[in-house]
Amino acid sequence: MYEKIGTDQDGRELRLMDVLESEPIDVVGNLETQKNIRRMQECMGHILNKREQQVITERYGLDGHTERTQREIAASLGISRSYVSRLEKRALEKLKNELSE
Repeated sequence: MYEKIGTDQDGRELRLMDVLESEPIDVVGNLETQKNIRRMQECMGHILNKREQQVITERYGLDGHTERTQREIAASLGISRSYVSRLEKRALEKLKNELSE
């Protein structure tokens, strides 16, 4: 791992370790994030109405959906972009209140 394998374009020594080195993986952080996402999705089912669930799911790309803009969601639902914005804001506030308890 520490043996010299060559030099870079600036003439500095390269070691195998330099080439293989990568960013450390935050396993605990990833697990915590996954846990929080599952908890939020569970809350969505009993806190949000169907339209709010649809807006949040599509807006943030949950459950395998692709992230969409408010304008795209509005067009698919046949409502205004400003109404999508209000639905999103209300849904996020409900989720925030539930998850902070």
